[in-house]
Amino acid sequence: MTDLLSVRDLEVNYHTERGVVRALDGVSLAIGQGEVVGLVGESGCGKSTLARAILGVLPAPASEVVTGTILFAGQNLLDLSSVEVGRRIRSRRIAFIPQDPFGSLNPLFTIGQQMTDLMQWKSPVAPDKPGRGWPTLLAPYPAQRKAQDRQAILDMLESVQIPEPAQVLSKLPHELSGGQRQRIVIAMALLPQPELIIADEPTTALDVTIQAQILRLLHREVKRRGVSVLFTTHDLGTAWEICDRVVVMYAGQEVEVAPNEAFFAAPRHPYTAKLLQSLPRADGVAQDIPGEIPSLIAPPAGCRFNPRCEHASAPCRTTRPPTVGGDHKVRCYHPVAQPLAQLRWGGAPSYGAEGS
Repeated sequence: MTDLLSVRDLEVNYHTERGVVRALDGVSLAIGQGEVVGLVGESGCGKSTLARAILGVLPAPASEVVTGTILFAGQNLLDLSSVEVGRRIRSRRIAFIPQDPFGSLNPLFTIGQQMTDLMQWKSPVAPDKPGRGWPTLLAPYPAQRKAQDRQAILDMLESVQIPEPAQVLSKLPHELSGGQRQRIVIAMALLPQPELIIADEPTTALDVTIQAQILRLLHREVKRRGVSVLFTTHDLGTAWEICDRVVVMYAGQEVEVAPNEAFFAAPRHPYTAKLLQSLPRADGVAQDIPGEIPSLIAPPAGCRFNPRCEHASAPCRTTRPPTVGGDHKVRCYHPVAQPLAQLRWGGAPSYGAEGS
């Protein structure tokens, strides 16, 4: 599978009054054409920072990309200016679905006005720069293209199962339910016909029943259109439902990358194994992960999970492990050898020869 997006050895720091936060520490991941990749991890692990780096919206001047590359369709996005990324890439070739649709929609403008504004500048048939002599904000919106874009909006609203779409266009965001607002922002992400969508925990604000509907809708639409997705979540159940592959992050480092079924059946990193073991069992019993997430201002050297790992050795505390494995990759000197069923029901985990 050809990689549409390839992030390699990305390091991002935030400069704060308390010190330098090492938010991303040599993170690497790839997304293939038409693939849905789940980015899983606890709050504060760096998921949102990675998404912002790809979109080119890291907060300035507090953030700093120390090193690394973000290759999108073969081009390093870090070589482009913020103006170029905004004009040619963001919301055009790479779209974004926010966590809170109510907060991302302007409460003062109708849904129709906001979707029309998006299509005026980001429609797949719109030029990526205004005509000669026209400032960007004053560039004309040809009537023929405006009518074409309006029909595309109506068709997309039908695709995301919005009833009576023409009437919805005249409504304000607060007049719609949470599920309808989330369908609207999914439609807005799909309208420019992007190659990649970054979805930032898009069902967190919804109740469980609506979550399931939105996940099915999103999965159906991106697969039908061949769109790649980076789906950030802390919910393992959501990752199971929608993702083809899973990338696990811990304290600014990616620790495991695996196909969906392999990830849930046989996790290989000690953190991933403990994360899955912490899910409640049928008898209601759940196991916690001893210790605390380290501070990213003064993180531990080597593998950042080493202070909480009972199998950490001297190399774990000094040098970050290299990536090992083929389709199922893990950064660990002591990978877990047993399937999850044996880990949960058969006592202590067993570690293979790689960690002996």
